[in-house]
Amino acid sequence: MRKTLLVCLFVGSLAIFSMMFPAPVHAGVSLNPTAVSFGSVPVSTTSSSAIITISNGGHQSVSIVQITSSLPEFVVSGPALPLTLAPHGSAYFHAIFAPDAALTYNGTIAVTTNPQNGNVRTISVSGTGTAAQLAPSQTYLLSPSASSLNFPATLVGTSSSQAISLANTGTGSVTISQISSTGAGFSVSGFSGSVTLAAGQSLSLSVNFSPATVGSVAGSLAVVSTATNSPATIVLSGSGIQPQISVTPASTNFGNVILGSAGTQTLTVSNPGTANLSVTQALLSGTGFSLSGLTLPLNVPPGGSTSFSVKFAPASAGTFSGNLTLTNNSPNSSSAVALVGTGVSSTLQISASPTSLGFGNLTTGTSATQSVILTNAGNSALTLSQDTLTGSGFSVTGLALPLTLSAGQSTSISVAFAPTTTGNFSGTISVTSNATNSPATITLSGTGVQPQISVIPASTSFGNVSVGSTGSQTLTISNPGTASLSLTQALLSGTGFSISGLALPLSVPPGGTSSFAVSFAPASAGSFSGNLTLVNNSPNSPFVVALSGTGVTPTLQLSASPTSLSFGSLTTGTSATQTVALTNTGNSSVSLSQDTLTGVGFSLTGLALPLTLSAGQSTAFSVVFAPTTTGNFSGTVTVTSNAANSPTTVSLSGSGTAPLSHTANLSWTPSSTSFAGFNIYRGGTSGGPYARTNAVLVPTSAFTDTSVVSGQTYYYVATQVDTTGAESAYSNETVAAIP
Repeated sequence: MRKTLLVCLFVGSLAIFSMMFPAPVHAGVSLNPTAVSFGSVPVSTTSSSAIITISNGGHQSVSIVQITSSLPEFVVSGPALPLTLAPHGSAYFHAIFAPDAALTYNGTIAVTTNPQNGNVRTISVSGTGTAAQLAPSQTYLLSPSASSLNFPATLVGTSSSQAISLANTGTGSVTISQISSTGAGFSVSGFSGSVTLAAGQSLSLSVNFSPATVGSVAGSLAVVSTATNSPATIVLSGSGIQPQISVTPASTNFGNVILGSAGTQTLTVSNPGTANLSVTQALLSGTGFSLSGLTLPLNVPPGGSTSFSVKFAPASAGTFSGNLTLTNNSPNSSSAVALVGTGVSSTLQISASPTSLGFGNLTTGTSATQSVILTNAGNSALTLSQDTLTGSGFSVTGLALPLTLSAGQSTSISVAFAPTTTGNFSGTISVTSNATNSPATITLSGTGVQPQISVIPASTSFGNVSVGSTGSQTLTISNPGTASLSLTQALLSGTGFSISGLALPLSVPPGGTSSFAVSFAPASAGSFSGNLTLVNNSPNSPFVVALSGTGVTPTLQLSASPTSLSFGSLTTGTSATQTVALTNTGNSSVSLSQDTLTGVGFSLTGLALPLTLSAGQSTAFSVVFAPTTTGNFSGTVTVTSNAANSPTTVSLSGSGTAPLSHTANLSWTPSSTSFAGFNIYRGGTSGGPYARTNAVLVPTSAFTDTSVVSGQTYYYVATQVDTTGAESAYSNETVAAIP
């Protein structure tokens, strides 16, 4: 039997907690009692522990060298041997009875001693015990044949049934005292009172579903019994379905129908319900109404629909009404559709849309077209016989006369306006027909207009441009006039000037703009001037834009900002990044061709060479310092270019420092001076689980954990191991928070 040892830890300079260990055990040369009876003990269990005392009644020390049992069913546990007992000293050991078969056991427990005179002596304790076989226990289980019943969709007002059985699957009898159901429409039959089922016996039941409303229903069947798994529950589900009828439109108005003709409308019967709709009869009332396309009986599935026609043919003028009644199996079994229509005499009427056309402003020499719709607004056929046009600049196409339009029919004509001079114009179109409101008249109006030209800027100065490079400016042409501006020619004069992005001929609408570029590329130093002449269709054509610029000798200059980078002190294994901007501070393009980096721990990114910077343009690159060793470091970044001040140099500096390391220092006070060593256990959460950190026993009462990580918290416990290898229980827990 292991001794229980308690160990207290502390970390670093934390407080030390005192600990107490149990006192060591003692031994003897006479046994008390000399016989032990364990009585009756069930097979595969253990008896209570019997304590046997060994006493040394002599005047010299005795060594207990062995304690043995004659039978494996008598299990002995006691002190570590050999054990020395002083004169009149004593010790004790435990004995238990652990039978594995139903038998009667008789045996002995022998204690072998060796006194100082060297004589070996054996004394014993007799033991008896009887093992009893456990009687099997009864089980009481009730098992339904199904855990759930799902009823098919059932028509409201009808019912459906499903069978289920309850089986006694245990070894003892089970009494069913109550069976109840929940959920609208669910009921159970086949159970009238208390029923007792023997082992293996079953009870058959019938579960019924009679929905009273449409929709899904959920319920359950609860069976109360003496079974250990009572109550048994069976989940019930089902849905009630019912047909519905919907007629679209719900009422039908044929409007005005000319005498001698007929009006027809389509009606649609749909079933938004959940069961088949059956239409068995269609009753039609009212004068002049008739039905076609409906075959009875009609079956419409859920979500389905069918269409048919209702016709109104009045024999006389006046308003007539009636009803279409559909007999069906839905809750609203007699669905009626109201019918109404009016018989009218023939009328002849023509309408024009629009009745006036305004063409607004049009450039002279161009044209615009608009349409007019002529409609028979009466209820009888209409004949168009003649059209008459007045007004300068207007014309009509698309009207081939004579033309007959049925009631509601339309035709389209096109009217064009093409002014040849500026000014306001007006006119009319008159269409003659047999309508009572003939002729139909459309008024016409329009204005002839001209374009204007404006160029921004009106004059262009390029300032100083390096010889061998190009300066560019954008010019915008706008048309503040009321007609489209057309540019047909662009004439350029002056040395070093050119244009791009101007495609001729160019059309600019009224209020519109168009942009292009003018460039100046001097071949030598000096002042230059010229003109851009734009030929167009405006009154102030041609339009002239003055150009000027000065060619200057090129200068190439490259500057860096900053010119030095200091990264300060960095821990080895880390890095820092700083940025340097390179700017073309001259007046001509500078080409960067090469970069050179020196210095341990430095690296350069973001500078893709070769690279050309225009005057005033900048680029940036990054320098990374990542020391791998301690010490001071320096270096340079050198950028080679075609600038006059090439190369451009940026100095670098930084230092590397060693990273901090952490340990957890543990110490404790042993409970006795007799020990073989200690084990240290560590976990990530309070209360464990813990894992042993030492590979071999720690020989002293102190330990340093060098495997801790910064920013983590650790939880420690320790155990003490005695000279026999017995290990104590965990000590109290202590915490180490690593900064």
